[in-house]
Amino acid sequence: MPPFFSAQEHQARNVVSIYLEFIVEIIMIKRLFLSLSLAVFALSCAAADDTAKTYVVGTDYDLISPPVRTLNPDTIEVGEFFWYGCSHCYSFESVLGQWKKTLPEDVSFRGIPAVWRGNMELHARAYFTAEVLGVMDTMNPVIFQAMNVDKKPLASEADIAKLFVANGISAEDFNNTFSSFGVGSQVNQAVATAKAAKITGTPALMVNGKYHVSGRKAGSQADMLKVVDFLIEKERAAKGN
Repeated sequence: MPPFFSAQEHQARNVVSIYLEFIVEIIMIKRLFLSLSLAVFALSCAAADDTAKTYVVGTDYDLISPPVRTLNPDTIEVGEFFWYGCSHCYSFESVLGQWKKTLPEDVSFRGIPAVWRGNMELHARAYFTAEVLGVMDTMNPVIFQAMNVDKKPLASEADIAKLFVANGISAEDFNNTFSSFGVGSQVNQAVATAKAAKITGTPALMVNGKYHVSGRKAGSQADMLKVVDFLIEKERAAKGN
């Protein structure tokens, strides 16, 4: 025969059951809150470590001595040495493009095409031609894609001209600019800058004419930008800003 419980006993058992369920829920909520707190704390520590990390000259980046003159001494200048035919430069473009969008007003950026052999001079001229004509946003990705995806060597002025004309630039504007004295002078300046900075590979970054950052020493393309951010802060502190 099953045990008999009075109405009061049933009510008491229900109250105890509800109380125990409540206690269990409280414990679960506390555990969840503790887990979330620990996760947030871990992320905060990781972010703090990343921000506070100190990079070492000779290990993570190199000193350029004597320093290279920058275009605008009023800003902290970051320069990228690159070649359109370099697959690593091509893969770096998207990462670099996002990073450039975050640059503060006191930091300026400029591209410096590398020239180690004849056809690279043609590609450097293509870069500065696009810059002078104000079509860099259009032509920069087009030239990168032509050489790295479409596998076009762009080994002559005529090949490069076709690419510009196909993207809305008149042949006359291209021809007048590509072979101009101004573009030639910019190419010569790029060559001199790379030589002074002792650049031997691409992509490479230069901070304020004083520091050379390479993927080989930084560790990866993403880490290159972390080192550059560190050096920007270093230069900002030196300027007293």
